Amino acid sequence: MFKSFSGGPIGVRAGFEEAVQLAAHYGFEGVSTDVGYLMEHGPETVVQMLEERDLKPGGWGPPMRLMAPEEEFREKLKDLPKIADLCSRIGDRRCATWLPPASDEMPFDEMFAFVRDRLAAIGEIFNDYDVRFGLEFIGPATSRASKKHDFVHTMDGMLELCKAAGTGNIGLLLDCWHLYTSGGQVDDVLDLTDHDVVTVHINDAPKGVALDEHKDNVRGLPGETGVIGVPRFLQRLKEIGYTGPVIVEPFSDRVRQMPTDEAVRVTKEAMDSVWPE
Repeated sequence: MFKSFSGGPIGVRAGFEEAVQLAAHYGFEGVSTDVGYLMEHGPETVVQMLEERDLKPGGWGPPMRLMAPEEEFREKLKDLPKIADLCSRIGDRRCATWLPPASDEMPFDEMFAFVRDRLAAIGEIFNDYDVRFGLEFIGPATSRASKKHDFVHTMDGMLELCKAAGTGNIGLLLDCWHLYTSGGQVDDVLDLTDHDVVTVHINDAPKGVALDEHKDNVRGLPGETGVIGVPRFLQRLKEIGYTGPVIVEPFSDRVRQMPTDEAVRVTKEAMDSVWPE
């Protein structure tokens, strides 16, 4: 596994060229791929930028929302082969997104079938380019409270959905925050394999908040509070041989208000503080 930089989760608004420079300057090993920049400038340019700074590509997001209206989803699906091909050519074969944990429109079984079929369509395309697709489950009970129907919101539930898609290349975007707030344990990682985990997010939870009262956008830098055992979480990933990117996603107002360089610096320092030696 490797330390990868992504500006969005820490409130850093940086184009791809600046993100690459920041990642290299502060000692990250990878940087998230900007698909728009890749399509405009081509894979040769991106590969050269990364190789010159000894950086790895750190994953990318799909062009469509999984729950988009049918016409919008099918239209975006047409772009997917070209994007997957370009990303594969720079060696970035990890795509990931999140999945809503509840719905007002569809009961569980209906939504399961709906998402399964869309995942299968994406997975079939990705198999042509050796790309894997990671799905993030959303753990906090507060994220489901206002909806009529609960949906997948645990690690085991998401693994079942990934398997049901039937393409063999769909796994987890595993976020320690969502593992914790869903009632999971850090040692649950030992039930996984490297193939199960496409990408990883790390962060921490505020102190003094009951498990079912956490709010998704109130988090901290990894190791900031110690509520989530991030060092143990990463150690368990190391033990199962996880080979992909690890990204800090704190959604912290404190970090968002910092100047760019300070935000990147404290993010890297937080990551270093919990990283297994």
